[in-house]
Amino acid sequence: MNQLKKETKTNYTFLGLFTGAGGLDLGFELAGFEHTESNEILDYAVNTLQSNRPNWDIIHGDVREYTPSFKSGLDVLLAGFPCQGFSLGGNRDENDERNTLYREVVRIASIMQPRVIVMENVLNLRTMTHPETGKPFAQQISDELASIGYTTEFDFFRVSEHGVPQTRRRFVFIAYKDDTLKHFKFPRAEKETGIRKFIYELGQNLNIELPNHNPEWGFKSYAHTETGLPYDESEIVIPVRLSRTASEGNPIRDFDSPFPAIDTATVWGWAIGNVVAERIDKDRDNAMYVRNPESTAKLWRIKASKIRPFTAREYARLQTFPDDWIFYGNNKRELQLQIGNAVPVIFAKKIALKVREALEVLDGHKEFEFEHGEQIKMF
Repeated sequence: MNQLKKETKTNYTFLGLFTGAGGLDLGFELAGFEHTESNEILDYAVNTLQSNRPNWDIIHGDVREYTPSFKSGLDVLLAGFPCQGFSLGGNRDENDERNTLYREVVRIASIMQPRVIVMENVLNLRTMTHPETGKPFAQQISDELASIGYTTEFDFFRVSEHGVPQTRRRFVFIAYKDDTLKHFKFPRAEKETGIRKFIYELGQNLNIELPNHNPEWGFKSYAHTETGLPYDESEIVIPVRLSRTASEGNPIRDFDSPFPAIDTATVWGWAIGNVVAERIDKDRDNAMYVRNPESTAKLWRIKASKIRPFTAREYARLQTFPDDWIFYGNNKRELQLQIGNAVPVIFAKKIALKVREALEVLDGHKEFEFEHGEQIKMF
């Protein structure tokens, strides 16, 4: 059973916007923060949140129509606002209406005046320009937060260097009132995390019983072939990518390296027995499902005795959700959307612990230790 350590509880509070399946909120809860309220528009994500945390106050609706009921003394406002308009995996359209939803964070922050604002998104906020001002979105967001009295710091992270088994890269804003948290430090990078301890056991043993986990061999595909050939039963089941077959990276993965980003579209799975991955030239004149007839890219094809796709629980493991966090939806697509769009929980907790540390220093509960070892009172 995959479980995450819960730190000692504090009196520090948080409120979540664009909460989704709860990765960012759960990370702050695990770091000892107290939940007050969360807002989410998708009904199946709200079902996930309410089912896992019946004691949380979940407000179901459009953030543009949301006014928090909890208005005084908030410590941290969280917001993983939509990334589809910014992301390379989406449209990357500067005029996507979702790109302006960060302004709802500014609006709500102006009402609530939290001590800290934490926002998370994709790296393209650094370079994609705002259609009204021509500034990079990261700078525009910082300027709008400054207009209501907040100083903003931002940085980007490869989450595999922060305990998550993916090379997924994320952009994080920390905003605080005036210079109150100028001693705040983002978490430092560590050694990359491989996937072994997260999903190895689930690949080798189909009899492990977990929520959102019903593994079965068998994968119907026009691209990959399940041959049914006999194989050595002592073979290790190996992870493979089953979609995005024009990718440069070999679809056969090892257990001691991180995966590429777990997103809402890429299909991963397992293969065993005479596993072969090769690149072929596609007949783009006569083949089915030709997206780009002008492309000359060779496509990866996998053959194996048995192939199966990942279960929702295996995706959730790679997003570092604990096994007792159950996802609800009407189909596999709704489960993968929730999991793929989430902030990895371990990464969220590491950000949360740094915010907690900064608040504790500010409030005189602990000393701040500089990286070179010198200690100084910050109060």
